[in-house]
Amino acid sequence: MVHAPERPPAGAPPVRINLYSDTQTRPSPAMLDAMMRAEVGDEQHGDDPTVHALCDRMAALMGKEAAVFMPSGTMCNVASTLVHCRPGEEIIAHETAHILTSEGGAHAALGSVQILPLKGPRGMYTPDALRGALRGKSRHTPTQRLVEVEQTANTGGGAVWAKATLDEIAGIAHGAGLSTHMDGARLMNACVAAGVAPADMAAGFDSVWLDFTKGLGAPLGAVLCGSSEFIDEAWRWKQRLGGAMRQAGVCAAGCLYALDHNVDRLAEDHANAKALARGLAQMEGVEVQDPDTNLVFFTIPGTGVAATELVRRVRMEGVALSLLGGRLRACTHLDVTAPMIDQALSAIRTALSRG
Repeated sequence: MVHAPERPPAGAPPVRINLYSDTQTRPSPAMLDAMMRAEVGDEQHGDDPTVHALCDRMAALMGKEAAVFMPSGTMCNVASTLVHCRPGEEIIAHETAHILTSEGGAHAALGSVQILPLKGPRGMYTPDALRGALRGKSRHTPTQRLVEVEQTANTGGGAVWAKATLDEIAGIAHGAGLSTHMDGARLMNACVAAGVAPADMAAGFDSVWLDFTKGLGAPLGAVLCGSSEFIDEAWRWKQRLGGAMRQAGVCAAGCLYALDHNVDRLAEDHANAKALARGLAQMEGVEVQDPDTNLVFFTIPGTGVAATELVRRVRMEGVALSLLGGRLRACTHLDVTAPMIDQALSAIRTALSRG
């Protein structure tokens, strides 16, 4: 049975401090103003100048030939695998990758491809693990076609793949005749944290996309980048999956604003996540994973409080947390300030003290 999204507890007040996800960000007044003033046209006919400006800028930023504006990162992933793979072929990815755990089985349902899950700490597999997963060609096994990474690794705690590791993985894949794809949902978080330019981070990957609805604060949109031939085929799948977005420049303007104003400030989110993790680590019975970026994962095995109960208690105080893979997750973003971190820690401390 498929369940509708969960609702807040009965009687819960409005959320004051939203650590549930960076997808909860709201466009700022300045971003909304840029969207309202956007020059628009029909994207289907190539007449939207703001969409063109965004795609040209993103292709250059990622070091690729071309780009296409999509409604969501999930659609970017789905379109990418549908371009790269044919029915019966195989994708290699980490066992916690978004394409495997969070996209409704779209890659099997729409592309008839299977995903070979690799293990590894913090949402990342090693180059040796990839080498060990490669098979020789045989009519008895599926053809391996694509190697995928997720930068940052969400369920790995927002962990950042090192550029050297990504380059080695891409080299192994290409040496074996496989294509490469980077799920870049939080790629700019990784670039800011590591001090690596996006084009350098994605250099070894045939396709890569960036989500604007997380730390970058736009209300919707993601941009998929690759070769001109790849993007032509991705556009065909965009048409099949739902078509063009018509006067999409309204949304593209929000993404352009984000590139201009919301990238460097991601470092503030990372600092707030570190502060939150330090505060949680000081609480008895709480175990915290040190964050690389803006995601703080923690468990509370020694508190006598169930994780679901803690989520409920702090939500009644106007603080929103999430549960992911059996762990609690707090996500910092542009709508979370440093004083809010102190307030959230106070709410969590009080909730745990009730035993």
